[in-house]
Amino acid sequence: MGLYLLDYGAGNVQSLANSLTELGHSFTWISDASDFDKATALIFPGVGAFQSAMEGLENRGLVEPLKAYLQSGRPYFGICIGMQALFESSHESSSPGLGIIPAVIERFDDEDKAVPHIGWNLAHLVYADEDSHGIDDNAHYYFVHSYCAKYDPVKYPAAAQWAHTTTQYGRELFISSIQMGNVFGTQFHPEKSGAAGLRLIDAWLRRPESSSVPRNPPALTPRLGNTLTKRIIACMDVRANDEGDLVVTKGDQYDVREKAPASSTLAPKTAGAVRNLGKPVALATRYYEEGADEICLLNITSFRHSPLQDQPMLAVVRAAAECIFVPLTIGGGIKDTVDPDGTPRSALEVAGAYFRAGADKVSIGSEAVYAVERLRASGGNGKGAIETIADAYGRQAVVVSIDPRRVYVDPGTYDGVHSDEIVHDDDGKAWWYQCTVNGGREARPLSVVQLAKGVEELGAGELLVNSIDRDGTGLGFDLQLIELVKKSVRIPVVASSGAGTAKHFVEVFSATETEAALAAGIFHRREVGIEEVKTTLREARIAVRM
Repeated sequence: MGLYLLDYGAGNVQSLANSLTELGHSFTWISDASDFDKATALIFPGVGAFQSAMEGLENRGLVEPLKAYLQSGRPYFGICIGMQALFESSHESSSPGLGIIPAVIERFDDEDKAVPHIGWNLAHLVYADEDSHGIDDNAHYYFVHSYCAKYDPVKYPAAAQWAHTTTQYGRELFISSIQMGNVFGTQFHPEKSGAAGLRLIDAWLRRPESSSVPRNPPALTPRLGNTLTKRIIACMDVRANDEGDLVVTKGDQYDVREKAPASSTLAPKTAGAVRNLGKPVALATRYYEEGADEICLLNITSFRHSPLQDQPMLAVVRAAAECIFVPLTIGGGIKDTVDPDGTPRSALEVAGAYFRAGADKVSIGSEAVYAVERLRASGGNGKGAIETIADAYGRQAVVVSIDPRRVYVDPGTYDGVHSDEIVHDDDGKAWWYQCTVNGGREARPLSVVQLAKGVEELGAGELLVNSIDRDGTGLGFDLQLIELVKKSVRIPVVASSGAGTAKHFVEVFSATETEAALAAGIFHRREVGIEEVKTTLREARIAVRM
């Protein structure tokens, strides 16, 4: 088979390449228009914004050759943007689509749910008696998108004829895969959907060409409620030790060096050394095999030169992406920088390097605080890291990591600027949450609510909410903090800091509407396992991917 992959110039296409290599399939990248004539099968993977994808194809002169390929009858597999591009247009963009499917891509409403739609969801076959094309009706697949093709045979009859599976999110039903003739596509990412996704890709590559004809779609699939699962994320703080090797570490209140007790016989070489809990790629692989829904790598080493010159971290991302087939988030140094030789590097360029290495999302920390401060001071003049990356890759590719701490006040006398954000407990204590930068070492006047709303306005697609007060305590997540942030925004929220037992995950999902929960140290030290967490959640009737 002459399998070709189409890269429109942005987004993490490396993940699909890694999946094909894992499955033992060879492929060639489309380098120019003439390659379409050589292809006997074509996959168009895409992560990002509709407009940047279509403009990328147009600028490379690939739109018309791609249309000709689609009309040739040869197999085509579009993933995410590769599926959406088949439609006439998208509300996300002024650029036209390929026009193969006479319908429009629309944005999810956020009245009853967070947008983007991020996480593991089901894909139900529209025609139960037809070839499934490798899709398992009982498996969960990974979605990450803000726009979709709505499924409504009455309102959108043309699009409904193409529907192969549908998926429920909140009260909305959308087309999660399409199939007609030689054309197949998925809104979800099989290359990031673990074993089920790999099986789907392999099945498509091994099947004969399809010759199905237009069908009369059934009435609306019964709405069974939201089928999105809660996500369990394994996070690794990565930094260089004193020998220059990258290790996974964890500390109390961000202090990651070993301490020697007063009456210790601890060797001087160990005392004061960076705590080493394992190698990043080895741990990432272990967590993937244990069932983590996502992996997060945070580079907490100050860059000696620039993020783009930090080749060891880029190498870690490349190596991890080759052996884990769930989403990978990378954080640390995603900002505008200047190389030692004076060469300016934009945050978009830095993020692009990590996406090309295999990351699916980037995490922005301190820079997000400064960006919101500028937004509030100037009314939003100019574009920073969040906006530029979201414009190019879609807001779902941008995670903002926030590090607030409690500032206690007298509940009877405080009437400051944050009086409407005061949290109370049963002991009569009251506080607001102040944002920090530089790993919690520097406080800023911004509150957590101001920051959360600000980054949502700038284009962030997800919030990772840490708690300096709970970090490393094992006392459980800061439920008041998570609920406060969750009520302030309409984008997904990831709870972090404080998990000590599997029951703490049950607590945070039961007490708040958070979409995901993250842990680090308890997983690294094997105090709690990912499978134990998911089993405990399932016993509590909280939906998870097993």
